[in-house]
Amino acid sequence: MLGNLKPQPADKILQLMGQFRADPREDKIDLGVGVYKSADGVTPVMRAVKAAEKQLWETETTKSYTGLAGDPAFNAAMATLVLGEALSDRLSSVATPGGTGACRQAFELIRLANPEAALWVSDPTWPNHLSILNYLKIPTKPYRYFDGETRAVDFDGMMADLAAVKAGDVVLLHGCCHNPTGANLTLPEWRAVADLCEKTGAMPMIDIAYQGFGDGLDDDAAGVRLIAERLPEVLIAASCSKNFGIYRERTGALIALSEPAKREVTQGTLAFLNRQNYSFPPDHGARLVTMILEDPALRGDWQAELEEMRLGMLGLREQLAKELRTLSGSDRFGFIAEHRGMFSRLGASPEQVERLKSEHGIYMVGDSRLNIAGLNAKSVPVLASAILDVGI
Repeated sequence: MLGNLKPQPADKILQLMGQFRADPREDKIDLGVGVYKSADGVTPVMRAVKAAEKQLWETETTKSYTGLAGDPAFNAAMATLVLGEALSDRLSSVATPGGTGACRQAFELIRLANPEAALWVSDPTWPNHLSILNYLKIPTKPYRYFDGETRAVDFDGMMADLAAVKAGDVVLLHGCCHNPTGANLTLPEWRAVADLCEKTGAMPMIDIAYQGFGDGLDDDAAGVRLIAERLPEVLIAASCSKNFGIYRERTGALIALSEPAKREVTQGTLAFLNRQNYSFPPDHGARLVTMILEDPALRGDWQAELEEMRLGMLGLREQLAKELRTLSGSDRFGFIAEHRGMFSRLGASPEQVERLKSEHGIYMVGDSRLNIAGLNAKSVPVLASAILDVGI
């Protein structure tokens, strides 16, 4: 039977990681993989996470299962982190294996609730969105999002495309720090999206994987909170991988907002879907997140370090934009300082991206998405010079 299997498409980012590791050049620069790195090129364990792990080691008395939905305290803490007010009469939530698990469970929920739903996805979006949706055979429709000339949101194009959504369709949005472009909606634009969903009867689904990496914890969640207040039904996939730095712990949450009368059924369905997929979600990372968010000292230290990370990336953006302005004599790269989060899309051709790799040892995804967190103060001038050398 296994002889009938066919090779599956290779993940391009994982391929790029392999090529980077095999490159013998000592001055190579990895701007491909979407992981936060310090100036030393290390993905650190955050101070509050270390402290919480020590406390947990000393106090944990069992490794028995939690519930199907995960630890209620984790779900409540994540709902408050994302939504500010938990909206408890409308709120259902489950712990998931990372933000990817939250997206997968959300897609499964959509398919179960409305098999005819089309899922509208920004062009471009995180590639795994489309990979999972295609695997589940959920119909997708693209909407314009990124203007390749200005490197900003093409909001007029976005709204023109979304005018065709129908009642029962789902509009997938990035909560902040859009991956792969770094270009975000403004709060007035979020209001316009809410108006459109109210008018058409479409349901928003928001993937928020980088809260705290853009403009701060509350500002990054402002659009999500606006949508949650305005729309009767909303799905939110939240990840703890980046803002807590616990990538390998696979910690995330799926939050569903429904009419109060449907909350119990929605919660039961989320638990049912967990049971079908992985039964009980992992708890170690979720336990650490809960401890940090519930303890004022741990939370204060976590927020301080998260702010250091955010400001560090913003400083690298400003340094790169300034360096390119000086070298090029133009401000055509000013968008880099305007984008937020770990990523920006340069607008380079695949050929230019290949030249960056082969001639300069600079690795980024083929669509010219670069990971700002892969830079440091010394490598920024190297990248700027290389960008101009290949004609971007």
